[in-house]
Amino acid sequence: MPDRPNLIYRYDGSFDGLLCCVFESYAAKEMPMDIVSAALPQTTLFPVKDILSDPRKAKRVEQSIPEKLGDEMLEFVQHAFLTCLPQKERHILLFLRLGYRLGPAVRNHLSDPAVDILQKAVRHLGNESHLLKGFIRFSSFGGAMIAEIEPKNIVLPLLSWHFRSRYPEERFLILDKTHGMALVYRPHTARIVPVEELTLPEPDETEQTMRTLWKEYYDTIEIKGRHNPRCRMGHMPKRYWGNLTEFDHSPTGLQNPFSGA
Repeated sequence: MPDRPNLIYRYDGSFDGLLCCVFESYAAKEMPMDIVSAALPQTTLFPVKDILSDPRKAKRVEQSIPEKLGDEMLEFVQHAFLTCLPQKERHILLFLRLGYRLGPAVRNHLSDPAVDILQKAVRHLGNESHLLKGFIRFSSFGGAMIAEIEPKNIVLPLLSWHFRSRYPEERFLILDKTHGMALVYRPHTARIVPVEELTLPEPDETEQTMRTLWKEYYDTIEIKGRHNPRCRMGHMPKRYWGNLTEFDHSPTGLQNPFSGA
């Protein structure tokens, strides 16, 4: 399968669309120099090949991954697709290409960049989603709990089960401002939807009181003699501070997305 250093695949940005790119790579016996999403603005002087999503082709590739690489490898590839790794689509194609040759042994082939790069990216995704399980702060708006996050990776699919099982009878929304999407949950029903912009109303008196109490608790339990900002940043990275209610923030005003539901 020769490299095509002057060819770029363009797909619809979905996981099924990426699987169709894998199918096309093998069918055309070519390795594109890059795979880009049509949803992102791209300027290139190289020829672009548009890959249309075909559920049948995507299904064939999806079934081939656990059959040839091992049962857990499909989830690994799905998680790799959620990462913020630059050119993740081409890295996934390189990994699958290697995996189809080596079979299940590919998981231990860490000396190959195709494996090592994806392993590190998926680990970063897992670490970030784990941190956010503790860093997410919900606020009450009109009977619904709403939180905002700004992750590097697409973590909502990984966070969904944790918060659905924790708050099974609540209504909540977690807004991913980085990727323009939100996890919306009503009792026993959850979905991830695109959100271009969301504006919340100012917190009411009850919510403001709860925020004040939480901040006072946070400030009170600190042992002043052991105050260590560097250590705190190690356990609670500074890039998450903007969405933590225990720090001082001016309220952002937003419409209850559950109104009329």
